[in-house]
Amino acid sequence: MHIRVPMDSAAKALGADDVVRALESAARAAGVEVTVTRTGSRGMVWLEPLVEVEIDGVRHGYGPALPSDAAAILDGSSSKALGPVEELDWMKRQTRLTFARCGVIDPLSLAEYEAHGGLVGLRRAAAMSGQEIVEEVKASGLRGRGGAGFPTGIKWQTVHDAEGPQKYIVCNADEGDSGTFADRMIMEGDPFSLIEGMAIAGLGVGATRGYVYLRSEYPDAIAVMRRAVELARAGGVLGADVLGSGQAFDMEIREGAGAYVCGEETSLLNSLEGKRGVVRAKPPLPALEGFLGRPTVVNNVISLATVPVILEKGAQHYADFGLGRSRGTVTLQIAGNVARGGLFETAFGLSLGEAVNEIGGGTASGRPVKAVQVGGPLGAYMPVEKFDTPLGYEEFDAAGGLIGHAGLVVFDDSADMLAMARFAMEFCAVESCGKCTPCRIGSIRGVETLDRIAAGDPSALPLLEDLCETMKDGSLCALGGFTPYPVMSAVRHFADDFATSKEAAQ
Repeated sequence: MHIRVPMDSAAKALGADDVVRALESAARAAGVEVTVTRTGSRGMVWLEPLVEVEIDGVRHGYGPALPSDAAAILDGSSSKALGPVEELDWMKRQTRLTFARCGVIDPLSLAEYEAHGGLVGLRRAAAMSGQEIVEEVKASGLRGRGGAGFPTGIKWQTVHDAEGPQKYIVCNADEGDSGTFADRMIMEGDPFSLIEGMAIAGLGVGATRGYVYLRSEYPDAIAVMRRAVELARAGGVLGADVLGSGQAFDMEIREGAGAYVCGEETSLLNSLEGKRGVVRAKPPLPALEGFLGRPTVVNNVISLATVPVILEKGAQHYADFGLGRSRGTVTLQIAGNVARGGLFETAFGLSLGEAVNEIGGGTASGRPVKAVQVGGPLGAYMPVEKFDTPLGYEEFDAAGGLIGHAGLVVFDDSADMLAMARFAMEFCAVESCGKCTPCRIGSIRGVETLDRIAAGDPSALPLLEDLCETMKDGSLCALGGFTPYPVMSAVRHFADDFATSKEAAQ
């Protein structure tokens, strides 16, 4: 009997390791021979730990499993039976490109990775010129999945054309946004896809060294990635002769120290160089003067992990999915007060309401949805009235929001949006690197101004709006520049929560 149980952090936090021990113990007691393979997560966090039992080549799910369910899972009598996993509605409705292998394979088996389409893209890239690789990425329409949505191919072209004795590929794995976990899931569940994507990027732009800047709060991802790099090097995927191509590319994992602002690419580069993690002024762009002053590609985990799909299946295959200028798929991370939280990969174009109500199942509390914060702590609060907004970069921008890393945090009607706006300003104040005045001082003044509003001072609302305009226009990076999004969206869409008369009447 072949059983698969996730080693993903979310599954482990919910007791996956205990379930594995219980399954092995129950198998010994019943005299049943069992092989347990640890995989990544399928993304259905509300069903974790999800146990998959292979029956006639089809994986049948049981979840959320408890150690006490082990014997019944083994004999097939468990009430937690879900049927074939691939037939579950959550799985059938997805377009899984980047996450096609996640939850399917042993994350540290290079042989399984290859058996499921891995390294096809890198082998193709090894036979192409750097410019041909860059053109393929351009044609795919891939844009940065870390927040800004900048066209990946244009960034690569800049580094390709730049002069320099050494070029670098840097992966931004400092996934600090609230409600986001796609980077962690791919690193824990399919690490070779990121390694392959970085190697393709290296061949494309002429870089021979790469670094993954991985946040210290992800110990499991750090361990998996470090081991995967060792295995890739041993398997000839990394090193002086990538897959026998005669071209070199190697990489290593660097651990961050827990600063949110190091998710901004120039702060990340400073930290990677051993300096204080503060924002650099641009220009010069990192593509021209990045790590150690050399031309550097800085891309998010999901951006780089998607590149092998593009090289494997072709740019047009990827570009055929999506909406407008948002091509390919978006990896929605549905979290907060929601019935079915998890990762859902789909083509751009799904509406926000469909994501929250149909995919996420509405709130876990059963109360009406009040707001959804899209794009992490710097994202706007979207009211129910905007639920028909399609998930696309330009479409969300037109609606006053931003997709960012595509985290969706759901709130029910008990949420106090004034308190949430204050949290956004306080978060900025705590996490500011201090380099620029609008962010460093503006966020402190923002907290004070919101406290005045809460105390019933009507004159503070215009002041708050003016302050947000200053932060948006004057901040050096997105931390101070985007904090006005959650604050002002809360003010505009949930005016009742800011009504000073309720405090004054008391």
